[in-house]
Amino acid sequence: MASVASFYDFKPLDKKAQPYDLANLKGKVVLVVNTASKCGFTPQFEGLEKLYKDISGSHPDQFTVLGFPCNQFASQDPGDDDTIQTFCQVNFGVTFPVLKKIDVNGDKADPLWEWMKKEQPGLMGMKRIKWNFEKFLIGKDGQVKGRWASTTKPESLKEPILKELGGTATTTAAAPTPVKTEL
Repeated sequence: MASVASFYDFKPLDKKAQPYDLANLKGKVVLVVNTASKCGFTPQFEGLEKLYKDISGSHPDQFTVLGFPCNQFASQDPGDDDTIQTFCQVNFGVTFPVLKKIDVNGDKADPLWEWMKKEQPGLMGMKRIKWNFEKFLIGKDGQVKGRWASTTKPESLKEPILKELGGTATTTAAAPTPVKTEL
């Protein structure tokens, strides 16, 4: 995509391999995560779901999480899309959209992920995704507002998300600063 201006210009595939038009999310804040079912960070699904429900409850139709399964890191998401969907729902009660399994690095990397990595490079300008559960925050304007490593727990992102929503956090704890990091 030569003339990509924002997140909303992309149409990744959903779990049924149909285009998922991100333009339908215009005006929302979106947390984008590359996920895996058999990773040490897999329990983050629980935190992502809690974050999704908590913020969606206080800001209806203004926030979502998008999960993108990826099998590029130690083959930690080997299942097909139906298996992945079932795993997320049964084990973690996931209700946010989990799209089609993709590559986030390499020649077959999804264009959305190529764009996000270009917009918010990691440590020392590195653009590659280092591991599962790396997170990107997209603002209401469709631009990348932050990038966090796999080790960042979802609950610690509540304040930056609320800031993008124009609200205030309910805690006084300092939120992590978006770190341009690679593990």
